[in-house]
Amino acid sequence: MRISSIGHGAGDRDFPSQANVLRVLVGERSSAPEAMLVSVLEANIDDSSPQVLGYTLDLLMEAGALDVTLSPVQMKKNRPGSLLRVIAKPQDQERLAQIVFQETSTLGLRIHAAERRVEERRFLEVETFWGKVRGKVSGKGVFSPEYDDCRAIALAHGVALKQVQSAAHEAFLKISK
Repeated sequence: MRISSIGHGAGDRDFPSQANVLRVLVGERSSAPEAMLVSVLEANIDDSSPQVLGYTLDLLMEAGALDVTLSPVQMKKNRPGSLLRVIAKPQDQERLAQIVFQETSTLGLRIHAAERRVEERRFLEVETFWGKVRGKVSGKGVFSPEYDDCRAIALAHGVALKQVQSAAHEAFLKISK
């Protein structure tokens, strides 16, 4: 949905086991084929090692993050740092926030809601000289081979990753005509 306004309020009664609050989102249905509300968690980090940050990215993805990125930033006092950004389903936000606090040196997170739109797509397998490769085909017909499949084939057969990716694209073009 396209959000036009958000409101919140608190009731007069106090409940021992939960807060007496209400949040309302008002909007219009989106025409996007797949649109969903996501939580974006962000932290500026200037004192964690690259190994710790890489490890944290892997943990967050394994724990269900939709996407995780790490970008270089220039921070206060002219220090180089990293911006960690996690895109998550709202129900996963607290669990993923705890991983960020546990694994990095950050003392705070910014969390906000955002709309995530994903282009229509379908999944298929193509046959290459070295084996099958799964991939995604966008609604516009653009094929993207699955990295993990291509990587596994490249390592198993001692060929360059880009050769396997190219072969997967060629195989897709043959079956899409």
